[in-house]
Amino acid sequence: MAVADSMRALVLDAPERYHIDTSIGVPSPGDDEVLCRVYAVAICGTDVHIIEGKHPGQWPRSYPFIPGHEWAGEVVAAGPKALAFGYRPGLRVAGTSHAGCGYCRMCRTGRYNLCENYGSAELGHRQYGHYTQGAYATYVVHSVRSVHPIPDEMSYDEGALVDTTSIALWSAKRGQINAGDTVAVVGAGPMGILVAQCACAIGAARCILTGSGERLERSRPYGDVVDYKAEDPVQRVFEMTGGRGADVAIDCGGTKESIQQAVGVVRKGGQVVFTGVPHEAVELPMQKIVLQEIDLHGLRANRGTCEEAIPLIAAGRINVKDIITHRFDLDEFEKAYEIFKNRVDGALKVIVHP
Repeated sequence: MAVADSMRALVLDAPERYHIDTSIGVPSPGDDEVLCRVYAVAICGTDVHIIEGKHPGQWPRSYPFIPGHEWAGEVVAAGPKALAFGYRPGLRVAGTSHAGCGYCRMCRTGRYNLCENYGSAELGHRQYGHYTQGAYATYVVHSVRSVHPIPDEMSYDEGALVDTTSIALWSAKRGQINAGDTVAVVGAGPMGILVAQCACAIGAARCILTGSGERLERSRPYGDVVDYKAEDPVQRVFEMTGGRGADVAIDCGGTKESIQQAVGVVRKGGQVVFTGVPHEAVELPMQKIVLQEIDLHGLRANRGTCEEAIPLIAAGRINVKDIITHRFDLDEFEKAYEIFKNRVDGALKVIVHP
């Protein structure tokens, strides 16, 4: 397929400083890599942290840098090994950020999201849009380990949410949800809404979402809701469950308050999953955790759930269309970024079209 010599891309020059460059050279795929034309990118909360410079020296390691890791597009060129694996030009794909080295113990046991060679590009590890160049661009190069074929009936905008949905699905699976369980989802943003849908898709009978404002209103179709600004969410969840508490709680906020709330709402012997990444120290009620045998589960991205999320989205079991609230061209990134970051008009997922 014809590929231009240059492309446009969002280039991060320093924390909170970026520009659109129209003369970036198009990268070439390696032996097991594909070059893809990017048609849609979803802004992620991690993108905000990277642009703000909250991970100095790590994400990114240096400037200039192209962020973006939730995307969908079309393969336009492939290396020899990628071709042998069936990644041919014209294939519609969705991308995800992690590509493990493939050789360490974590990768060999399927936990490539915890690759022991994280950050060692020379050993094959990649994390696209974090420290490896990302997808806010006309073209992007990815390892075949980080792209997943999507069906024709799935739009590219929906495909850009495969990565987010895969993390939501891994959050639900990490909580060891059993058929008939009640699941409390702390944080009624886009991740919280997807987690609630994934929880029900794998067997939960009921979801209770806690949050506030317009985002909480948007989450009503996916479960019962609790406004944490209007009432004590822990007390309310226990009232709604007959004094028993939720079987599983999944924190999607990553704040001190949301983490403590997630631990607070579960029953004896319950499961708590931490999907949101905290940026401060958090005190936990250790007596409850110990004496009630509460199981705590950390979570990093996902391990192999993109392949499971794609057919669920395609079949309509997980609705990603309704959480796409805004769409912009790459040239309008500043506006798109501000709307997502400041939750203007109850913004959930904002899609950018390179």
